[in-house]
Amino acid sequence: MDKIILENMEFYGYHGVYEEENKLGQRYRVSAELYMDLQVAGETDDLNKSVNYAEIYTLCKAIVEGKPYNLIEAVAEKISAEILGTYSIIHSCKIKVVKPDPPIPGHYDFVAVEIIREQEQHDE
Repeated sequence: MDKIILENMEFYGYHGVYEEENKLGQRYRVSAELYMDLQVAGETDDLNKSVNYAEIYTLCKAIVEGKPYNLIEAVAEKISAEILGTYSIIHSCKIKVVKPDPPIPGHYDFVAVEIIREQEQHDE
């Protein structure tokens, strides 16, 4: 399956279970892999047969920088639901939400969640 990839989009949000996360906020990185058939878009050079990357970026930005959630799992679910609900051309998506600087002690590169969601099948 073909895919469009938006890697490490960076936003500032206020998600977390700790009070300081909700007050101070922090950086988040989001990656999205959008699985769809891109052959017609490639053959016709027609954006209407694909997905506009800027729209996906704006959608992710609005969610991460919008309503606070306790869990980055919820952020990832909201992003995937909005993408699949908006773009029927996308068969499935993989969403990764990274919290580079969570307020937990220790040495690590980051914490993250990654989910894969598919378009719901509707009987016609």
